[in-house]
Amino acid sequence: MNAQTEARFDATSVYREELYTDRRVGSIRALVPVLADGAADPSRPTLYVGQISVMTPMGTLPISFEIDGATLADAIKGFADGARLAMDDAMRELQQMRREAASSIVIPEPGAVPPAGGGRIRMP
Repeated sequence: MNAQTEARFDATSVYREELYTDRRVGSIRALVPVLADGAADPSRPTLYVGQISVMTPMGTLPISFEIDGATLADAIKGFADGARLAMDDAMRELQQMRREAASSIVIPEPGAVPPAGGGRIRMP
């Protein structure tokens, strides 16, 4: 890495990550603000991020979402609502992606004849 592309860690934005799970529905990550020496930083709020996994026909889809709350208890209470909103958003996004993929498929007009000498598919 040269001086212009050097990755610098921002010592004023350091968080300690704590993970809480019920081992059934999902997990909550608490991002606890700390100073560069690792001591707690009371001037910044703790952030909470929920995560669930949804099974889809293409495999597991991890969904992360922020949870409003000042304490872990608040985050636990807000988990279900946050998960529901995040899942609704993800499903809407997947439906939009399906619509876009379907609209990009070119379907020949009825009665159209394929060009001569093309591929191996032969019409009876």
